[in-house]
Amino acid sequence: MTVAGIISAIIVGLVVGALGRLVVPGRQSLPIWLTILVGIVAAVIGTAIAQAVGVAVTDGIDWIELVFQVGLAALGVALIAGVRGRGTV
Repeated sequence: MTVAGIISAIIVGLVVGALGRLVVPGRQSLPIWLTILVGIVAAVIGTAIAQAVGVAVTDGIDWIELVFQVGLAALGVALIAGVRGRGTV
């Protein structure tokens, strides 16, 4: 993976992770690095699911793929916040 690919993954992870945090109700006390990590993992898995379903490549913005990614990020944020014991308030 090139440096540009790593930087792109971090930026996409930050955006997807932040959107996932916004979807989960309440306040989550997760550090930003954990939000980025959850976002990167959710983006990769969400893209794989979208490809398996056959909706990963469409004309324009791939909204269904983005929904998969943000949904997985929200699930990841909720799970990690719950495991850490400082979940939503």
